[in-house]
Amino acid sequence: MSTTPPPPRSAPPSGVHPGTEDAADDGALGWLRALGPGGRRAFTGAFGGYALDSYDYFTLPLSMVALSAYFGLSSGQTGLFTTVTLVVSAVGGAAAGVIADRMGRVRALMITVLTYAVFTVACGFAPTYETLLVFRALQGLGFGGEWAVGAILVAEYASARHRGRTLGAVQSAWAVGWALAAVVYTLVFSFAGDDLAWRIMFWTGALPALFVVWLRRRVHDAPTATAAREQDPGRGSFAAIFRPGRDGAPGLLRTTVFASLLSTGVQGGYYTLATWVPTYLKSERGLSVVGTGGYLAFLISGAFLGYLTGGHLTDRLGRRTNIWLFALLSALCILVYANIPQGAGTLLLVLGFPLGFCMSAIFSGFGSYLSELYPTAVRGTGQGFTYNTGRAVGAVFPTLVGFLADSWGVGGALVFGAIGYGLAALALLGLPETRGKELA
Repeated sequence: MSTTPPPPRSAPPSGVHPGTEDAADDGALGWLRALGPGGRRAFTGAFGGYALDSYDYFTLPLSMVALSAYFGLSSGQTGLFTTVTLVVSAVGGAAAGVIADRMGRVRALMITVLTYAVFTVACGFAPTYETLLVFRALQGLGFGGEWAVGAILVAEYASARHRGRTLGAVQSAWAVGWALAAVVYTLVFSFAGDDLAWRIMFWTGALPALFVVWLRRRVHDAPTATAAREQDPGRGSFAAIFRPGRDGAPGLLRTTVFASLLSTGVQGGYYTLATWVPTYLKSERGLSVVGTGGYLAFLISGAFLGYLTGGHLTDRLGRRTNIWLFALLSALCILVYANIPQGAGTLLLVLGFPLGFCMSAIFSGFGSYLSELYPTAVRGTGQGFTYNTGRAVGAVFPTLVGFLADSWGVGGALVFGAIGYGLAALALLGLPETRGKELA
């Protein structure tokens, strides 16, 4: 099965990427026109894959209360679901990055989508807590690789001028999948008993498998980047991303260490909120299923606009400045949100919007930034490893919240998310600015 398209009729000039002919167009959709036909299909594939990845991920947090009751779980045990998923995703993400460098971006994307679809459905059939934990861990193999592979696929089509907003738009797919999961959750839990509803949520995770058929027929790797990658015998090398500089030649070890710390901080903060806010709203604020869905609507709409806004700002302000800005704002939002007094339901509702906005805008620059930090031959390996190492280590944060929730309350324990954003800000001190960098 080939994922590389036939050679173009005329090769683009040196240094020019597919679709950059319209790069000067700064209209609202100039970034989309600049991708060209092949790039737009790649964008659709990456957007759809990431939205479905998000949908499958959120089937668990939204079903957490029902699962806890069904299996008689403690807060620590429920937090372990997220930790296991994210830890195993580091393995899946690193493996997907190597596959993307050695076999191609689209092939790796199809493998990751099929993996998380199959094991999400399997979770719905789990007879015991231990079985569900294993299936959720295996789902993490596909979950870990999808974003990194899809982001690289689109980044290699995008022009340097528009790359931030293009990858920010891909990132916004996470909010779309989250919203879809929230809608399905509201419907399923309104019409089915909790003991069956959580299983139905997982079974709907079969939808992404159908998406692979479209990917196989319509999406191809960027020709220029593919040629550069295939000519390098060191493609997909783990050793390369850990090689220190020597004899005046720069290495990638420093980049890999600090990019992993950056990813750890941002994702530690994010997954703390994504995992525990639904439980916080139901257990400590006493909201119904429909009420929780209403609050999540504000959070998710803020997230969607945050992804798009952050994408534009990362092109205008630079990658580092955008991340610094929203790390600070996200930490402040967590502290305020977790300390809203009881009875202030309207304030809780309104502040959900800036919380979702800030914690998502910080992600918008990740796709472009990590892609620009690594050369073409190890771009998948480097991005897959650093992003998913951050997921794995950042997974400690939701677990800490789970174990501390019994004594501190979920709201009080959420402050650990703010610590993650502080770590992200410090990690940027070891990384360069890459705005305007062309990708081969």
